[in-house]
Order: sequence, then structure tokens, then C-alpha cells
Amino acid sequence: MLKQRVITALFLAVIFLAALFGLPAGYFSFFIGAVVLIGSWEWAGLSGFTAVWQRTFYTLVNLVLMICASVYLGFEGEATPRLNEEAIRDLLIVGCGWWALALLLVQGYPTSSLLWGHQGLRLLMGLVVLIPTWVALVYVRQQVNGAWLVLLLILIVAIADSGGYFAGRRFGRHKLAPAVSPGKTWEGFAGGFFANCLLALGLSHALDMSFLIMLAIVVPTSLISVLGDLLESMVKRHAGVKDSGSILPGHGGILDRVDGITAGAPIFAMALLATGAFSSAVGA
Repeated sequence: MLKQRVITALFLAVIFLAALFGLPAGYFSFFIGAVVLIGSWEWAGLSGFTAVWQRTFYTLVNLVLMICASVYLGFEGEATPRLNEEAIRDLLIVGCGWWALALLLVQGYPTSSLLWGHQGLRLLMGLVVLIPTWVALVYVRQQVNGAWLVLLLILIVAIADSGGYFAGRRFGRHKLAPAVSPGKTWEGFAGGFFANCLLALGLSHALDMSFLIMLAIVVPTSLISVLGDLLESMVKRHAGVKDSGSILPGHGGILDRVDGITAGAPIFAMALLATGAFSSAVGA
């Protein structure tokens, strides 16, 4: 199992890095769109859509919504588009607002399932999880050095996850959300937070940027990424499944690997937009 997980992880890393650095910013949007559509297929399954036609229909709905978002953003499929920042801000606000609500749903589980447990509401939940993720990654990749910023986003999420895992194993005593994910602890949460604070400090020195600005970008992304993990765990627990899918040998589904990014990406993009820490000029 470990060998299979490592092979799959390396394969995914090669494909992702090739797309991230090998494709122009606009064409990378299509790659991310394909990932989101796979996630849509999986989310349909988590929502109780088991028939192929049902899952296909939900995936097509997500595709249509991404096309509508593209039109709203002013993206026409070109390699290096210039996007409407006001439109981006509007869609990111929707995504960030959703995660504020998601915090309350996770905190209130299982009682909160009375509000979102219906199949139709879970399908709607998937839309506000997946579409803002795509918008955020499209925006981040447009920036100067956008490919490196996308990697920074992934690094923040990975550090929050790994820091939480190791700190939780060593010091974990108090459960973070026992009804949702019994293995997560407040000590682990603090460990991931502290590790990302160190990352912000290191980046501020390496990039000669304000430490406070780096904290404003890194810390919210780190904290909310944990919520993405918890939300997917909550939905899977309600659906009675261990993994979102089986497309990735040894890893489960796409959503199992990107749950933290779905929450972290809109926050990260909004932090970049709000702080103006990096130029909004189009990236290559």
C-alpha cells in the first residue's frame, strides 16, 4: 500500500508540475477545470447520486457554471488573458462567505446535517466548494510568478496538514472536532499554525517583504485549509464512505487529495487581492 501511494503521489506531482510550469496561464485554467470536473463527479457520489447519468448531469452543471464564470471574468480561452478583478472579487467573496458558513456547519455536526443533509442541498454545497476553487486558482496563476504562488498555496496547505499530523501525534490530547474527524486535535491544529507562522517569517526575509503582510496571506490560508479537510470528512461520514472515490490508487479520490486546497484557495486569492502583495499583471 505504501509503495502504491508513493508511486501515485510521484505520478501526480509530475503531471501537476508539468501543467503548472509548462502551460501558459490561460491553458492551465483548462487543466484545473478538468480536475474540478472530476471532483464534481465524486461530489455527486457523496451526495447520493449513484447512477452514471445523474453524476454526469451534475458534472455538466459544474462545467456550465465554469463557462459562465469564465464569461463573467472576461476569460475567452486565450493563453494569457487579462481578467476583470471586480468580477474575481465578487466570486471570491462568495467562496469565502461559504467557508464562514461551513465553519458553523462543521461545529454543529451531526445536528447541522438537518440543514444540509438533503441530497439537493449537498449538491448545492458542492457548487460553492468547487467553482470558487477554480476561480481562485485561475486568478492566482495569472499573477507575476503565478506558478510559484500556486506552489506556495499548496505548500501552506501541506504544512498545515503535516504540521498538524506530527504535532497531533506527539502532543494531541484535546479533540478538535470529534464528531467529524476524531483523529484531529487542537494541539495538532496549533502545530500546523505555528509551522506556517515560521514559513511566513522565512518568506518575509527571503522575499524582503513585510512580515505582517506575509502573515495576512499565509495564516488565514493555513487555518481555513483545515476546515476544508473537516468539511469533506463530515460529508463522507454522512454518506457512510471512507474515500470520495477510487481514481487514485492508494489515495482514494481527487477530493481526498485537494480538500484543503478547496478551502485554502479562495482565502489565499482574496488575501493576494486585498493586500496587493504581488502584482496583478498577467503571468506567463
